[in-house]
Amino acid sequence: MLRSLLISAVTLATPAVAAHRDTPEIQLQKALAGRVAGKPTNCITLSGVNSTQIIDGKAIIYRDGSRLYVNEPRSGAESLRDDDILFTRTFGSQLCSIDTVRLIDRGSRFPRGFVSLGQFVPYTKVKNPT
Repeated sequence: MLRSLLISAVTLATPAVAAHRDTPEIQLQKALAGRVAGKPTNCITLSGVNSTQIIDGKAIIYRDGSRLYVNEPRSGAESLRDDDILFTRTFGSQLCSIDTVRLIDRGSRFPRGFVSLGQFVPYTKVKNPT
């Protein structure tokens, strides 16, 4: 009986935790707060990329110094999960909108899909007038 109560408690608690998670649109807005979009570009230089952030089912953010590049894939975006490992195979020093990125499950290390990249939209911090 105690086991049934514990299972019921976990089952009831799980939806409450999930309900507090921000939507992908809100996650993206928070990541881009205080920034302004620039002109989209087809490629970015990989040597400048310090880190990446995945917005579940929506986008990949590439950080290049203080600039962020947001890529909303042309296809496969619904497969993006924030704990995926991104495996990118390029044939030069740039990542471009014609490239694909394989998604690797962090736990099992098995491939679980891919995304076809779209254009990269640069976002820079808004400068305060002084």
